[in-house]
Amino acid sequence: MILPDFSFELAALARGARRIAGVDEVGRGPLAGPVTAAAVVLDPDNIPEGLNDSKKLTAKRREALAEWLAANCDHCIIHVGVEEIDRLNIYHAAHLAMCMAIAGLRTRPCHVLVDGNRVPRDLSCPGEAIVKGDARCVTIAAASILAKVARDRLMVDLAQQHPGYGWEANAGYATPAHKQALLDLGVTPYHRRSFEPVHNILCKALEASS
Repeated sequence: MILPDFSFELAALARGARRIAGVDEVGRGPLAGPVTAAAVVLDPDNIPEGLNDSKKLTAKRREALAEWLAANCDHCIIHVGVEEIDRLNIYHAAHLAMCMAIAGLRTRPCHVLVDGNRVPRDLSCPGEAIVKGDARCVTIAAASILAKVARDRLMVDLAQQHPGYGWEANAGYATPAHKQALLDLGVTPYHRRSFEPVHNILCKALEASS
């Protein structure tokens, strides 16, 4: 298995960067829950083994790495909720979460490695977009792990408040069981009303009541 490496960081250091952060987000696609971003700064002399795209790791390995990163690295995790997602759209809400995560670091970085094909417009320092960065860049991989573990934990908590939608297993994604639960149980405050399956159910409910 090919793992992310430190080459993007080394190139930025060669250009004069001194403090490099990675940022990634998770949760663009679900019907429910926030979009979550994490920013992290790694110590080049103390990088844990096995960092990779969070989706390629087992849950146990993700949890262990997230605990280590949280204890040993400057990091910030931000959740942007459904109100902002519906107001801004998911693309801009994801970029807002990334900007807030970078701004929340204890010390401002001078260069940011961003997962994706665009650097958020309101980023507070110079950035570099890396397509599939969570599988290519070790600092972005670390951010992806922190973001996914944090969001998954939050969705487990929300599942206890709103049982029946399976969020503890599907993390709010549009599984058949989740979509059926929407029909059977209705829309919760944590559903994204601007997303088509949720919007359609609300429209049908409105038509039925009129």
